[in-house]
Amino acid sequence: MTNMNTNGPEKGLKRELKTGQLTMIAMGCAIGTGLFLGSGLAIQTAGPGVLISYAVGAFIVLLLMGCLSEMTVAHPASGSFGVIAEKYIHPMAGFLVRYSYWIANVLAVGVEVSAIAVYMKYWFPTVPGMVWILLFGAVLIYVNATSVNTFATFEYWFSMIKISAIVGFIILGAYVLFGTSDHPKMGAENFVNDGGFLPFGWNGVWIAIFISLFSFLGTELIAVTAGEAKDPDVAVPKALKATVFRLSTFYVLTLAIMLMIVPWKAAGVDKSPFVKVMEILNIPGASGIMNFIILTAALSAMNSQLYASTRMVFSLSRSNFAPAFLGKLNKKGVPGAALAVSTLGIIVAAVVSALFPGTSYAFMMGISMFGALFTWLMVFVSHLFFRRMWEKSGGRKLPVKMMGFPYLTILGAVLLVSLMITTWFTDFKILLQFGIPWLVFLCVAYFFFHKRNMNNLSQQDSLEEQIK
Repeated sequence: MTNMNTNGPEKGLKRELKTGQLTMIAMGCAIGTGLFLGSGLAIQTAGPGVLISYAVGAFIVLLLMGCLSEMTVAHPASGSFGVIAEKYIHPMAGFLVRYSYWIANVLAVGVEVSAIAVYMKYWFPTVPGMVWILLFGAVLIYVNATSVNTFATFEYWFSMIKISAIVGFIILGAYVLFGTSDHPKMGAENFVNDGGFLPFGWNGVWIAIFISLFSFLGTELIAVTAGEAKDPDVAVPKALKATVFRLSTFYVLTLAIMLMIVPWKAAGVDKSPFVKVMEILNIPGASGIMNFIILTAALSAMNSQLYASTRMVFSLSRSNFAPAFLGKLNKKGVPGAALAVSTLGIIVAAVVSALFPGTSYAFMMGISMFGALFTWLMVFVSHLFFRRMWEKSGGRKLPVKMMGFPYLTILGAVLLVSLMITTWFTDFKILLQFGIPWLVFLCVAYFFFHKRNMNNLSQQDSLEEQIK
């Protein structure tokens, strides 16, 4: 079996991304509003038991990264898991995965930019959120339209700022909790105050796993960047492992410290829990600095998601499953038309923010999650097909192999399906209300594109016959 690379349908993309940049891009995409704002929603849902939710979420992501590492090293392409699903399951599977991942990231851009509107109210409470959505949207479109190296440089420093902030937050929180006696009402007892460790029972913990997964969305982006990575065989597995380890540590430690300082009943999405911590500690200027940092985090995640959605629709076009103009590169090697189409989430967010200013964040989060979870589910399914077909074909020895195959792969798929079904009985019902019609629409669209492609092939064969 040969590698799928940028000498194939995705020819023209430049392999410029290094291991450090790959890791930072994935960290940047994952460490966004899911942690800085969405964690408040998760805490409201599970109470202190949210720590278990995030640990289980990290376990699911660890399984996902194991499957992705193995397949991406074998096939480094910007279409990534969509290309793999097409090759090993069915072309329709690849079509569904790539379009679902595209819409997930397009809408996730809307989630991040909706959160930006919330953060900016800290300084400018009277300015409509739509103003900030359109302003910051325009800036990041420009960054993505230049070159992949410019994008990666911005993302590297965006990520460096917020990772440094999280480390600083952990150190400051640990000092306040264990290095001083000035705050007697803070400490581990907050884990069991106000209803105990599981105030909403295991049901709350289970539902909060779904919310926690939103915090981890973006780790799979390393697989998408593989088509523009230097030495993907080495860079991709290293970046995936580093990302999962760092995210898991950051999330669980950060949430534990946050819960010990801020009573869990004070959490919410009206303001970041991080800012609330700084307000409670009463450190001069600290809450404003933290708000700036989490604004940077949202911009970073939005930047990465815009990149991912652009590359995915570019890949679809190069496979003849999207209009041809979306597969064209500008002089700087960037899919400009694909980028323009992928800004749809910014427009949706602006409209939702104007119509439902109080609930826009939760709404955008709900509709963006379906495509992401469906994509993750198909990664697990693709891995089952991939490993068996690879071994049967006698391909080269895989440099990276998923542990516990096939049992852990199946476990990951079962957990995701169970979580998706659970949403029907919660406030996140919008996930399936949006997702099921979306899949039906894609199935119809696939047959249209498939029929068109078959007709084109038929005409081409006919022309060749006439020439002969």
